[in-house]
Amino acid sequence: MFNLLRMDLYRLFRTKSVYLCLATLLAASVLSFWVMWLTSTPEGRKAITGLDASVTTDSNENDRGMVIISVQNESFPILEDYDILALFREIGMDGGAYACLLGIVVSIFVCHDYKSGFIKNILSLHRRRWHYIACKIITAGILNLLYLVISFGFCLLLNALFHDLVPLTDTDSILFYLSQSWVVTTAFAALFILIITLTRSTSAGVLASVLLGSGIIVILLLSLTQLWSWNSWADYTLYYNQTYMPSRYSTLHDLKGYAVGAGFLILYFAAAAGILTKKDI
Repeated sequence: MFNLLRMDLYRLFRTKSVYLCLATLLAASVLSFWVMWLTSTPEGRKAITGLDASVTTDSNENDRGMVIISVQNESFPILEDYDILALFREIGMDGGAYACLLGIVVSIFVCHDYKSGFIKNILSLHRRRWHYIACKIITAGILNLLYLVISFGFCLLLNALFHDLVPLTDTDSILFYLSQSWVVTTAFAALFILIITLTRSTSAGVLASVLLGSGIIVILLLSLTQLWSWNSWADYTLYYNQTYMPSRYSTLHDLKGYAVGAGFLILYFAAAAGILTKKDI
């Protein structure tokens, strides 16, 4: 199993889609910080409007009864109550963009074994087929951890380059959020591996990544079940636990994301391993 994992990691870091996904995450961070700087700082608004100031409005009425707006030196509290962790969440974590990108990379990586026929060679050498699924999930978990750490570290770097655009978050909150996000998004990756195991199709994996990672399926189902006042089930979905995950630990209830993520991770692993064991390759 260790040799299989080592081979997967070797292949993973030579896959172009891994770096394209990372570049997309970093580009989204740069764009978000740039827009925030333009809209929330005097220098940024000066770059947009050409005025030597930040913006407030004074209203005066002319002789025709029209209201004239004048721009003066004040600032909008756009980033009030924001910190680096809140901005990191807004960039892609809460809306599901991160889960979508991770799912696309995992789908392409796993489907390559089926398309190339390499999986036949692998399973002929490893009779315990659950080893194959375990290695794929571990590989996805390692990639997920690297993406989260690099993305957040890049946000810290951008924040410094933009002269502390938002205040920093305490270390405990950062570790709490990132670790819980890792569990939930790794469960997402296990779900996409299960779908690939069922369909052996890259298209199905990518489509599932978009529909499930973005929460489209959950939102559509929720809109239907709300007609019968049955919406509590959504609190136990991966999408809702990722989107509405607390940033700080306050009560035992804040640990729900760990439990939901771990539960689905085990469930999807068992299902994928069972299907692969019974399927002919």
